[in-house]
Order: sequence, then C-alpha cells, then structure tokens
Amino acid sequence: MDNDRHPQTPPVSQHPGKSVGTAIDDYLEYLALVKGRSANTIAAYGRDLRSACEGLDSVDQFTLERGRDVLDWALEAGASRASVARLVSSMRGFGGWLSHTGLLGVNPVSALQAPAPQRHLPSVLSTDQADALLDHARHKAEAGTGGGGDGNDPTGLQHAVAVRDWAILELLYASGIRVSELCGADLDDLGDRDLRVTGKGNKTRVVPFGASAHDALTAWLGLRHLVAATQPGGLPPGHTVPALFLGTRGGRIDQRRVREIVQDAAQAAGTPGVTPHGLRHSSATAVLEGGADLRVVQELLGHSSMQTTQIYTHVGSERLRRVYRQAHPRSGSHE
Repeated sequence: MDNDRHPQTPPVSQHPGKSVGTAIDDYLEYLALVKGRSANTIAAYGRDLRSACEGLDSVDQFTLERGRDVLDWALEAGASRASVARLVSSMRGFGGWLSHTGLLGVNPVSALQAPAPQRHLPSVLSTDQADALLDHARHKAEAGTGGGGDGNDPTGLQHAVAVRDWAILELLYASGIRVSELCGADLDDLGDRDLRVTGKGNKTRVVPFGASAHDALTAWLGLRHLVAATQPGGLPPGHTVPALFLGTRGGRIDQRRVREIVQDAAQAAGTPGVTPHGLRHSSATAVLEGGADLRVVQELLGHSSMQTTQIYTHVGSERLRRVYRQAHPRSGSHE
C-alpha cells in the first residue's frame, strides 16, 4: 500500500467532480492489476471503503476528520481490533492512492493510527490444575511394567511412550520452553538439572528444571531405547537419532504430536484444556506468583524484549497487592 506520509496541509482536489464511488472502483482495480492483491483482500477493502465513504459525494470530502469519525463509529459498534486495523489500512491506502494519482494534493488520512493490539495471556492452569495434570501423567507412566512387557504390551513400547509423555509434560511445565525448543532438543543438550535449547533467532539459552522433571526424564532415558528400536530401516549401521524425545517410529518427535499429547493429557486428567503454549505461560505465571520478577521470566522464556514479557505485568501486580495487604500496617488486613 502507498501509505507515505506527507505534511499535513489541506488537501487540494485536482478533480473536484470525481465521485468517491468511482474513485473507489478505480482504486480496487489498481489493487488487482498493479498490486496483485487477492480477490478476498480486494473485496474486504471494498467493503471497508464503501462503508467509510458512505454519504460522501466527492473525493475532497474524504478528510482526516472523516477518517477519525469512521474509526470511532467502528469501535462504538464493537468491531474487533483486527477489523479496525484493516479499516485503517484500507483508508490510508486509498488516501495514498488519491494523492499519488493527483485526485488530492496529499494523503488526507496519513495520520490515522490503528489501535495498539491488546496482548492477553493464553489460557493457563492454576498450580492445583497443573499438579493434577502432571500427577495423572505420572500415575499412567508408573502403571506400566517398567519396560519388561506383558501380554498387552509385549515389547514395553506402550509403557515407554507413557513415560515419554510424562517427561514431556513435566519438562514443558518446569522450564517454560516452547514446543519447537522441546522438539529440537538433543540428548547432548541435557544437563543434570538444566537443558540447553535453541529459540527464536537461533539464540541458545540454558533453562533449569526441578526434581519432578528430573525424575521423569531419568525414567524416560531408561526406556528410550525401546522407542529408538522402532526407527525405520535404511539407516546406516550404528546410526542413532540424537533427539531427546522420539516419536513412535523412532525419529525426532514433531510439534503436532506434542500438542496432541498435551491436549489428550488434559482431557484424561479432567483439567481445563491447554496447549503447549498454555503450559509455557502457566509455568511463567507460577514463577511470578512464587516471587520472581519480570526479568527472571524474560530470561526463562527467552524473550528478546521486555515488552513481550509485559503481558505478565498484571500477575506481578496481583502479587504485589497480596504482599502489601499482608505486610503494611495500614492495609486493613489486620483488623
């Protein structure tokens, strides 16, 4: 889109008789033939612009004040922020085209700004809910035969997979790592109580984990060979897959399977539905509620900017209020 900003001087119409409707049609044709926009995009922009310019006769009536009124009307009508952002893009693009073609002297709506997107925490589990999820996974893993096999699981593979799933859940919640980081981790990345992961931007960091995750990982490593033995043929003699977690075919586990493991475990445990991303944020929330500050959460999650971590500000504020009520003599909590 041509959204170049120009000095905010009054727009001068070079074609005062040009109707808004005709200009919109010409602009949409320009998007299709010159910009190569998709049919869906053109249709959406057309709806936005015809709505925004309803009641206007000529292009010189398309002003910044009009654009701001349109945004106010959209927000009052309950339009989503994504819809409002697209409306801003539609009007600014149209204004830029009007200026570029000489229909107006400048882009009249170049100063329009889309509202800042609200950032919300995804669904997270409380500490009790996370405990219920992980305890259920541990009990399922411990119900196996320890890899020896029985009539229903002669190779011990089902038991090994149950232990793997338990270890995956424990590690996701203990460390707050991304599902991509878990799937990309190798055996060599695993320390005694920490794991080296590679995150966004190919940046590596070391994340700690506690006793529960350590126990689960130890159990998984003791049975991993049962899953590794199922790897497909054609591999060189002695070849082993370096991945920390394996799929049931012996290769590196993929992200889609991990998402299924988390969702299935939540359903089986009777906890609210959660994703690997939700477990990541559940971990960060638990750390904050336990007394850590946002800088710790930033390092734990591997955020490059503190701005990304700011979505947790309300969690820290809630903890601050609790501490204040407990500690300040004038808080009223001691009455």
